[in-house]
Amino acid sequence: MREIKVKGASSICSTNFSDEETHAPQTEFGNDDQNSSLGVQFTPEIEKKYVHRVYDAIAPHFSSTRFAKWPKVAAFLSSLPLGSLVLDAGCGNGKYLGLNPGCFFIGCDISLPLIKICADRGHEVLVADAVNLPYRAGFGNAAISIAVLHHLSTESRRKKAIEELVRVVKKGGLVLITVWAVEQEDRALVNKWTPILEKYDEEWIGPGSPHERSSPSSFKLESIPETEENSLGHVRGFKESSAGRLRETTCQSEEDSAASDNARDVNNQQEYFVPWHLPYHRAEVSGASASALANGLAKKDDKKGAVVYNRYYHVFSEGELERLVSGMENAVVVDRFFDKSNWCIILEKTS
Repeated sequence: MREIKVKGASSICSTNFSDEETHAPQTEFGNDDQNSSLGVQFTPEIEKKYVHRVYDAIAPHFSSTRFAKWPKVAAFLSSLPLGSLVLDAGCGNGKYLGLNPGCFFIGCDISLPLIKICADRGHEVLVADAVNLPYRAGFGNAAISIAVLHHLSTESRRKKAIEELVRVVKKGGLVLITVWAVEQEDRALVNKWTPILEKYDEEWIGPGSPHERSSPSSFKLESIPETEENSLGHVRGFKESSAGRLRETTCQSEEDSAASDNARDVNNQQEYFVPWHLPYHRAEVSGASASALANGLAKKDDKKGAVVYNRYYHVFSEGELERLVSGMENAVVVDRFFDKSNWCIILEKTS
């Protein structure tokens, strides 16, 4: 067992954990709702491999790129009353901790290396899971979850994370949530992502790669190249006769249909692997990259001089965040907006 303690922290800001992936305790409950809640807390395999282990490996490099504050998040934090206690769930390198000097901040993240970076900067932080926050109910005045929920691989876990954010704030407390959107403004960027097109078991759990359901419409995982040429050939030379024109029209119709189907697939796609290029000179800081390469969880890109990791993302469609909140009896949406290719909502706890 290892323990991380944070300078100046109270007992809520220290935590014990094992070297293995942590899971919720296997306690038997007689209540079906409790059993269901417990199941949500078990970490799916895809999150272990393509979120937790990736961010542990890239933490120093990732942190060096995360310093700019989003104006909308900064405005939210700056608007909070003097003396507010703010909980940052998924705080990363802690760039928002302490942004409002009139408030008190406590952060948590699933990545120990990122938490160590926060601790070295003097922040009050601990290692914790977004679906099982280690704070008592009604503890804070406000909470934020910035670019976190899109790393959770099932709807039940995303909903549970929102419920946890609401649980830990007082009545009247506000919760700001931001997630990556399907409607990305830079479509060229999306072309660098790997769409996950196969149908997997609901909880994405397995000893290796996620199990796929047998489905006649499933596709293999394929990387979309950064520059994509049109693979549909243009039909030429059929303008001399009516038969030729008919053939040309038919081929064009098939091309348009294929293009339309492809556009629908892109627009409906929500599951992706998003690459992170870790430069070779940063790759062996912890030795994690050598292990990832050996286990097939990362690959080398000699042209770019980097080890490439894939990060799991579920990008959100318009209204999806609101739908997750719609069944909650103790919170209402008080604001929603689209900002920098992110969907964002602000919740108020009502009871």
